[in-house]
Amino acid sequence: MEVRIRAAERKDAGAVLDALEWLFAPPGARPDDWDPERARKALDEAISSPDALVLLAELEDGLLVGYCTVYHGPHTIRFGMRAWLEELAVHPDRRSAGIGARLLDAARAWARQRGASHLKLDSALPRTEAHRFYERQRPSGRSYSFAWRL
Repeated sequence: MEVRIRAAERKDAGAVLDALEWLFAPPGARPDDWDPERARKALDEAISSPDALVLLAELEDGLLVGYCTVYHGPHTIRFGMRAWLEELAVHPDRRSAGIGARLLDAARAWARQRGASHLKLDSALPRTEAHRFYERQRPSGRSYSFAWRL
């Protein structure tokens, strides 16, 4: 199975939005305030922004099997410029084939090229399978994340 990693283009938006369902499947959940139109606008902005990257993993026939989004910033006092990996998802039937690792490596390379000192991500506590994947990728640190809905 040959998988190609590439930057998303606007024409890919529909496939990426459909792939968000991979994140909503248990143990995930659709956010209470899920707004597909807001998601479409945010995806369009990410695809066109020089400070964001939407990466796709696709088979030779163009079938999307994984994606991730990574954002440059924030610039912090303690760490300097960082990058933030917001979503990383692989089709459930294609997991454990190295696709997630390739997406993460590409996101790390992009962040490094832009001068980021760290790549950070949040992962919900119930996502134990994802945590095992991230542990295999040898993170240099771990932390809790807290959020407040505004």
